[in-house]
Amino acid sequence: MYLNKIEKRIWFIGLIITIIFVILPLGIDVERSFLIYFLFITFINITLSQGWNLVAGYAGQISLGTHLFFGLGAYLTAIVWLNDFFGIGVDNYYFNPVLIILSGTIPAGFAALIGLPLLWRLRGDSFSFGTLAVAYILTIFAIKLRKITGGADGLHLPSIVYESMKPYYYVSLLIAIGSTILIYTIAKSSYGLTLRAICEDELSAICHGVPILRYKILTFAISAFLAGISGSVYGLYLFHINPDSVMNLNWLFYPILICVLGGIGTVLGPVIGSFVSTALFCIGDIYFRQLHPLFSGMLIIIIMKFLPGGILQYVKYLFIKYSKEV
Repeated sequence: MYLNKIEKRIWFIGLIITIIFVILPLGIDVERSFLIYFLFITFINITLSQGWNLVAGYAGQISLGTHLFFGLGAYLTAIVWLNDFFGIGVDNYYFNPVLIILSGTIPAGFAALIGLPLLWRLRGDSFSFGTLAVAYILTIFAIKLRKITGGADGLHLPSIVYESMKPYYYVSLLIAIGSTILIYTIAKSSYGLTLRAICEDELSAICHGVPILRYKILTFAISAFLAGISGSVYGLYLFHINPDSVMNLNWLFYPILICVLGGIGTVLGPVIGSFVSTALFCIGDIYFRQLHPLFSGMLIIIIMKFLPGGILQYVKYLFIKYSKEV
């Protein structure tokens, strides 16, 4: 009973905050405001983390290839744009919704393709390192295939189309809301319950006739789709796509840290974790540039040691305590 009230209150607060985010750019200078940039990166992190959380938190499969799908989404956006694959003119690809969706769909298909042998044969740590190995191989390809990817220098998009930060802000907010609603819907459905069953006891799920391979591959593909559209929008912001910017290991560690910090296996955990983690990353970039990786690693250890359920668990505890006192 308490938990239901807590969830309703948290979602109500989330709705109010979302409305504030929608009207926020109308009252400030979006081109000079650091807050707009901060929220843009936070929304990207929410979408990326919701995808990783679906695989790890609900299905129990720790993927270490998130940066692969993020980078693949960014590269697909650049390659399709520069080669005018749709035949609509180079200037018409800027924030083209079909292009962004395509940049998520192809990584999803690729995830299903590599997920078949990986998820069929590998479990636990073996699957994790298998995804990391595939990501490493694709990163090498991105460097070597210069005619397609531009090599180490990467691909340069026509930045002359840039007009304002508003489309970046609103599109990233839209996909963050969409990904959160998607994970909430999955969590409340029979599909989500099946993922929970697979996560808790895979052998028991098999004995009860659950086609676990099918569920795992579908979950892996959805995660890759969310990572791909995140990479697409971030690539549109950079206008320069190369392995160092969109396939580096930060895009692997960020969603892990965010989910652990906020609360893995929950819908709102990645949302809360994204706001807190992005703020910490910004502070680290400004004041602790050389120690930033060490700072992030120590934070993961501290959270897992003293707050294994994440910030969301502590928030619920405070709500219960407050409700009982009232």
